[in-house]
Amino acid sequence: MNQASLQKSLASLPLGGLRYFDSIGSTNDEALAWATEGAPDFSLVVADEQTTGRGRAGRRWVTPHGTALAFSLILRPALTPSPSPDYGRGESSKPSLFTGLGALALVDALKKRGLEPQVKWPNDVLLNGKKVAGILVESVWAGDALDTVVLGMGVNALAGSVPPTDELLFPATSVEAELGRPLERAELLQDILSALTAWRPKLSTGELVKAWEENLAFRGEQVHVWQGSEQPLTGRVLGLEPDGSLRLLSGMRDKIVTVQFGEIHLRPAV
Repeated sequence: MNQASLQKSLASLPLGGLRYFDSIGSTNDEALAWATEGAPDFSLVVADEQTTGRGRAGRRWVTPHGTALAFSLILRPALTPSPSPDYGRGESSKPSLFTGLGALALVDALKKRGLEPQVKWPNDVLLNGKKVAGILVESVWAGDALDTVVLGMGVNALAGSVPPTDELLFPATSVEAELGRPLERAELLQDILSALTAWRPKLSTGELVKAWEENLAFRGEQVHVWQGSEQPLTGRVLGLEPDGSLRLLSGMRDKIVTVQFGEIHLRPAV
């Protein structure tokens, strides 16, 4: 990948701008800085190597040179009316849904390749029960108004992108390993962004949450959910709330509980 080849392969997309780096610390950091400089909506930062990338809770996410797909997309939420009064007004009414937006875009791109991905709530995408991608959404507020969303994604595209087993908190795989053949990262990026543009108008409707829920990993299964340093909550995954929160049937209290976004670690119950 390089700047010229990406501009050519992504020419059909409504990009506000493109910055490509052979190596960078963090694409999200670059995107946040670019946003403060006035980057337009749908501006894209792509790196061939990410040396100080991060996931949720500040966890380290390194993408080795030439193997992973690491990018961050700058979105400027539009205050457009929502077609459903239950879902507020426009993109800024439920910022937590941007994680689902990114997840569904990747799910569609992987399904296009004959794979069967699932979304491990809240921000991981799995293939055959193994993590293939993570999403990190960071928001910039201007007072009470949502000014900017940076949607970062790291995809284990080629086999060399999978970290050593002793560094993993959850089993991991690559798109190449699951396909059984190499793939072009630029083509995968194009398909992800194309799917994202298709899903984006549905961000403030129930359609996006419904699709997110339909692709949810562990749905109907017992799981443990850790929230910070508290004791894990055990329950059966029922689905999602309209804001993307997780809905569980608690095993201890036999009642439906909602798990909000936060420092969550979700694991299948043994």
